[in-house]
Formats: sequence, structure tokens, C-alpha cells
Amino acid sequence: MTAAPSRSDAASAASGTTAPAAGAAAEPLPAWADDPRYATTIRRRKTRSVRVGDIWIGSEHPVVVQSMINEDTLDIEGATAGIRRLHEAGCEIVRVTVPSLAHAKAMGDIRKRLEDTYRPVPLVADVHHNGMKIALEVAQHVDKVRINPGLFVFDKPDPNRSEFSSEEFAAIGERIASTFEPLVSLLKAQDKALRIGVNHGSLAERMLFTYGDTPLGMVQSALEFIRICDRLDFHNIVVSMKASRAPVVLASYRMMADRMDAEGFPYPLHLGVTEAGDGDYGRIKSTAGIATLLSEGLGDTIRVSLTEAPEKEIPVCYSILQALGLRKTMVEYVACPSCGRTLFNLEEVLHQVRSATAHLTGLDIAVMGCIVNGPGEMADADYGYVGKTPGTISLYRGRDEIRRVPEAEGVEALIALIREDGRWVDP
Repeated sequence: MTAAPSRSDAASAASGTTAPAAGAAAEPLPAWADDPRYATTIRRRKTRSVRVGDIWIGSEHPVVVQSMINEDTLDIEGATAGIRRLHEAGCEIVRVTVPSLAHAKAMGDIRKRLEDTYRPVPLVADVHHNGMKIALEVAQHVDKVRINPGLFVFDKPDPNRSEFSSEEFAAIGERIASTFEPLVSLLKAQDKALRIGVNHGSLAERMLFTYGDTPLGMVQSALEFIRICDRLDFHNIVVSMKASRAPVVLASYRMMADRMDAEGFPYPLHLGVTEAGDGDYGRIKSTAGIATLLSEGLGDTIRVSLTEAPEKEIPVCYSILQALGLRKTMVEYVACPSCGRTLFNLEEVLHQVRSATAHLTGLDIAVMGCIVNGPGEMADADYGYVGKTPGTISLYRGRDEIRRVPEAEGVEALIALIREDGRWVDP
């Protein structure tokens, strides 16, 4: 009988090389083996560090989780409570909407109330149409101002217009620069941050006429504002390129990163799929866009935008980051999907193990239904709970079997093993 080819034989065949004979020196790896696409850890795009309150955004720091309250900013008590709930849920930067000057002034009261009754929280103000006066006021009370280039200097679209001449395009650009400069100068003086947040659905009319409703139009819209900041020697900038369709999100962020790198603008990217909806699909849609970009090394801060209570966005963000190995903030559970060899109710036992250990951090725990694939498939786990024989559980530390216990004692024995190793924390 001919032996099946080994994995190394298969790799050699795929690369067009021949596996070395026993005892022979290994041949050098083919050039494609060093392709970054095959790396098992993500290589993040190099970006500068931008401070928002006591949080830093950039490639030298963990990917930051953000969200936004849905309370009216004029409701001082309600907005303060909403910010606190988000922060306590793990949100590291909180955004609020400031559609008027009164809302902007209210941020001073909200910030003071947070400091008096809770603690300082990194705050971002979202400024809307023709919002220069609002931005200048709110910049006094927050750590970052977010503007939308398509709305910040807003002209009502002309239904009779068919084109923009180059002269008209340039003249509007000059008006944008003169209007925008006071905010940039203030943020620079106060060492605060700016998010240039482009939305696919709100491109300025002249960008739509010139570049179309395209990722290129989004990129050019952001670059116009980035170049103004650069001329003013202001670099505390974060950029976002949000859209409601994942393919547009992917194209826009990839193009934005390439263009910024080509022009020497190593600014961090804030990732998100806007208006993703709710439920499973909202989470899947957000993950499709955010996780894909993160896996390519793009993105320094994220928000999952759900039509649900803002606090429900935070676990999704951390789950995405943990699944990609970018942050470890919870237990990683490895569990087989169950089959005819499974020796216990896998779903029920996984639930029991999770309930007992979910408060821990930094651990990988495997729950495997049988011994056939268990030790191999869970090789990277810190601890393993494996069906050995009917009614008997094997407990593993890494690759080593430590003890066997009756199934009824399995979860408590796992806890005892973690406790023995000094890795247990009482809930």
C-alpha cells in the first residue's frame, strides 16, 4: 500500500520543489512563502499616534473601541448617564451629537458632571451642516471634533447645475480653507484631535459632479481637508470613510490608505459600516467590513453601528478584535461542532464552562467532544475539557493530560485546575 503524502510533501509539490531525502539539508523556502498574506499575525499599517483624552489612537497602540450615545445632548443628566453606561461597558471613546450652539454649550456641563460624579471620559463631538460656530464652541469642552467634509461647508444643491468648472471648484476650495482654518488653529493650540469623517451618502455636490458617487469621490473629499490641515502644520487627525455597503467601505478605506501613504500622511483610520441595521445581520454586515480591513492591517479604532442600545455594540467590537488576535479581553473558547463521536452534550457543557469562566481574561479554553481530534485541534489552548470515554472527562493543560474525572465533576475540576495554576480570579 502506498502511504498518503505528508503535509510537507504536499507543500513541496504545490511550490514546484521536491522534498529532501531523510538526513538531507532542507531547501530554501520559495519566495512566495514570505508573502505577508500568509502571515499568522496581522501587520498593521504604520500610523502616527493621536491622543483623545487619555486614549491614544495609532498603530503603536491597541485598536480602540468607540460608540455614540443616542440621548439628546441638551438633556444633561440623560446624556451624562448614557456616556457613563457606554464607558462602563468598555467603550473607550464616546461620541455625542451637537447639531446646534446650545448643544455645543451643553457639552461643558456634561463634561463637568462626568468629572464630578464619575471620571473624565474621552469625548468626541459630531458637528453637522455649516458648523463652524458650533465646532469652535464645542472644541472647548471635548477631546476631539468630528466633521463631515460633505456638510461642514454646505451649499444647497442646484437642480439646474450640470457641471462645475475648474474655476468654480477651486473657488469653493478656497472658501472651505478659509472657513475651516479657525477650527484647525484652535485644535492645534489646544492639542486636541480632529476626525475627518467622510460618509458615502453625503458627498458635496462638486465632488459628486467631478468624481461621481464613488470611493474616489470620498477619498478626494477627505484629502482636500487633510491638505488644509497639513498646510497649517496640524496632524492630530483621524480619518473615516463610512458607507452602508461593505464593498464600498472596503474600496474606500483601501484607496484612502494608499493615497495617504503616497502623500506622506500616516494618519490613523477609524473603521465602520454605517447604518448596518440590527440583529444578526447588522453584526455580520459590520464584521464583513471591519474585520476584512483589520485583517489587511488597516484600522486603528472601530465602531460597530447597530440600531440597538449603544452598549450592545461594544461586545461585538471586542469579539472582532479578539477573533483576529488584535486584542485579548475575554476568554477564547475553542469547541468542536459536535458529531456522532461526541461523548456528552457539547452545547450544554460549553454553556456550563462559559458560565463558570467568562469573567476571566487572557485564557484559551477548549471543550472537545471526543479524544479523536480533541488534543490536536485544541493544541494552542491553555486548558482542555475533552470527552475521554462515556462518563469520563480528560482535563488538559496545554498538550498534556493532567487528570481524568467523572463527567459530573468536570466543570468543577477544570476550575480547580485553573486555580492550582494561579490563573483563577473570583467573579
